[in-house]
Amino acid sequence: MPPDRPVILTGDRTTGPLHLGHYVGSLRNRVALQSSHRQFLLLADAQALTDNADDPARVSRNVVEVALDYLAVGIDPAVTTICVQSALPALAELTMLYLSLVTVARLERNPTIKDEIQARGFGRDIPAGFLCYPAAQAADITAFKATLVPVGEDQVPMIEQTNEIVRRLNRQAGRAVLPEAKALVPRHGRLPGVDGRAKMSKSQGNAIPLSASDAEIDAAVHRMYTDPDHLRASDPGRVEGNVVFTYLDAFDPDAVAVEALKRDYRRGGLGDVALKRRLSGLLRDLIGPIRERRAALARDRDGVIDVLRAGTGRARALTRATRDEIHAGLGLFAWA
Repeated sequence: MPPDRPVILTGDRTTGPLHLGHYVGSLRNRVALQSSHRQFLLLADAQALTDNADDPARVSRNVVEVALDYLAVGIDPAVTTICVQSALPALAELTMLYLSLVTVARLERNPTIKDEIQARGFGRDIPAGFLCYPAAQAADITAFKATLVPVGEDQVPMIEQTNEIVRRLNRQAGRAVLPEAKALVPRHGRLPGVDGRAKMSKSQGNAIPLSASDAEIDAAVHRMYTDPDHLRASDPGRVEGNVVFTYLDAFDPDAVAVEALKRDYRRGGLGDVALKRRLSGLLRDLIGPIRERRAALARDRDGVIDVLRAGTGRARALTRATRDEIHAGLGLFAWA
């Protein structure tokens, strides 16, 4: 593997086990790219605390839970470095530095932050750490000198703000200390929840976890939103906004067959039960092996923790070196 292969940085907040939305949005891309890229996966426990400070034990507990999901879907720690955010002090140091390069007004204008603030109902009681998340994410990305960041479409403004910080820092340094990053948006970037009203989310209770049993998968698919006017199989139905078809587009490998199902549904003559039965089978086949691997890995939690310690150690050395290079570029004295 060439040493100059592109660098990927991505990760997840450790607020609970991962679900199908994570799988479609980033996990399967990470598995596909890990052999051709130098990939780092960040267990973002420090960022998770910005709006979960009342339950830090939950955040800490889910570090291992999310790591189990990574390993169960096929992330190979021999080629992908899995690391814990809070154990990388250079990230916090760079966050503090970057907060001096952005304004509160710019942070508040970030569309991703605006949407998340509204969704959580913070009003003006916004945790300062949450508002400053774009600077913290910029620290994460730049500390690893990532050039590619797999994100959902709603996260693209975060990458844009990271690059603003990079350009300002490089101008002040008078040279390209840091590279800019590109967002890698998957074809199916956001998977709706089974209720069809929002993106799939643990907090919304509309997610299918990667550890779901067959019965849980069937129950979730059974309550999926379709077309409320499609009362009988013979009625013409709407495909647009129909969650079952959205999931079939994301998970059914036979795109030709799915297009034929859409034609039949629009024309009338295809019932929701048949569609949901097909989708249930696909999701059982996908999740079943992941669930089994996860259960086997969970029986050796010490082994999972060893993976995290090793990956975090490698990441700590790398991010410290980047921090030192940034400080040198800006003319900051190296006290340590």
